[in-house]
Amino acid sequence: MRPDEPRTARGSAPAAPLTAAHLTVRVRILTAVIVLSALTVLVAGATAFWLQSRETDARIDNSLARALTALRGVQEEPDPATGQRFDSVSRVLKVAVRNRVPGKNEGVITLLSGRLSWTAARETHAIQLDADEELIDHLSRLSLSTSTPTVQTVRTSVTEYRLMAAPVRVDHDPALGLFVVAFDRSAEMRTLQTTFLTYSAVGIVALLGISVVAWFVVGRLLHPLRLLRDTARRVTESDLSERINVSSNDDLGDLAHTVNAMLDRLERAFGSQRELLDDVGHELRTPLTIVRGHLELLDPDDPEDVRATQSLALDELDRMHRLVDDLMILATAERPDFVRLAPTDVGRLTDDVHEKARGLGDRRWVVTSRADVTVSLDEQRITQAWLQLLANAYRFSPPGSTVWIGSEVVGDRLVLWVRDEGPGVPASEERRIFERFHRGQADRSPNGAGLGLPIVAAIAQAHHGTVGVERPPGPGSRGAVFVLDVPAVDLVDGDTTTSVPDLAEQH
Repeated sequence: MRPDEPRTARGSAPAAPLTAAHLTVRVRILTAVIVLSALTVLVAGATAFWLQSRETDARIDNSLARALTALRGVQEEPDPATGQRFDSVSRVLKVAVRNRVPGKNEGVITLLSGRLSWTAARETHAIQLDADEELIDHLSRLSLSTSTPTVQTVRTSVTEYRLMAAPVRVDHDPALGLFVVAFDRSAEMRTLQTTFLTYSAVGIVALLGISVVAWFVVGRLLHPLRLLRDTARRVTESDLSERINVSSNDDLGDLAHTVNAMLDRLERAFGSQRELLDDVGHELRTPLTIVRGHLELLDPDDPEDVRATQSLALDELDRMHRLVDDLMILATAERPDFVRLAPTDVGRLTDDVHEKARGLGDRRWVVTSRADVTVSLDEQRITQAWLQLLANAYRFSPPGSTVWIGSEVVGDRLVLWVRDEGPGVPASEERRIFERFHRGQADRSPNGAGLGLPIVAAIAQAHHGTVGVERPPGPGSRGAVFVLDVPAVDLVDGDTTTSVPDLAEQH
């Protein structure tokens, strides 16, 4: 162990703690579903229990209020036995107890001068309040101290009561009476608790069912991610042909489509890179071999041989320099900033390209049409592509022949073309001439690398356009027509003017 390595108590590396990062997405989603479901069940149950508890207390208080109203009705009515007003407290209490039929978990009891007087019949299902001595002691003290009806909660060692105690007095009777109606609140709440225990059991079973269903549902939802993982593992630098089998139209399906599109782009990029490396190796090998061979055979004592070898080496190096420059242009063609669009006067651009073309050599350079419009494009790149087409026309046409150039707006497209009187392009090569390092049969230049037209194609593609070759119209026409077709973006005006033949500029 190095001195700067951390040590543990036993000299071994500390174990990595188990964190959420070690859990699979499936487990984390399932945990979230279970926790949210459990919280939902818990909050719903607790809220329902609280509401039911309040409803139970309200129902008990409502029943106690009706009992007090019934007692006052007894006091206001005459004695059923005599038809006269009650003359004793004991008689009022007896009639009130007889008129009150206790319900479930309810009891009725009366006290006279602090002592037990009347209770509900034993054969009813009412609770026997007189069996709770603590309650009787509490009511005895209450009967001697209260002067108004009261509703209160009393807890004893037996249970918890919710009761109404109303004092009873009769004129000319010095005795103090107390009429009591009580509910066993614990028994009432016990029924509610039993209901919610059943609810809890059902909730737990439901959570187990949700867990099982969620496990399979989440697994099915994450199936595209597993396919993505397995595909990513199989993808290597030498094999980018693997694709994800997409069977859904949801967000994960969109993700799979996006990854497949990314793999398509990577496969094209890697394929283009391999092809470029193969072609570059092939193209650079020839000038390097030539330079090396001449240097090996060079006679240092012969000045003419040295100058000739130097001239040849510089010529080959210039060719390699042009090749590298062209490759750099093609390598940056996929970048977003390869073209920089700006409003461009196409008529002025046509005149500028025509003026620059006159310096290429002995040809009659004629402008046949000139689009006086302003569109959004990269003027430098379009000029580079147009001049490349003109340079090709110069290379493949005989001295003194005519080369026509023109620009025109057709619908929402800007069309730029070059026509020459050369041998033309064979039908078998019309597509291949835009491939890298392809040199046509008519190419007589030993210094060409076959990258001019591919650069034109890259510039056209960067403008979301195309470049192609057509045959000149008319029977017996010679030469070729190269057409650069790009969108006429942000067209300001659409007038197209055509130069008359006798005013066409000639060289």
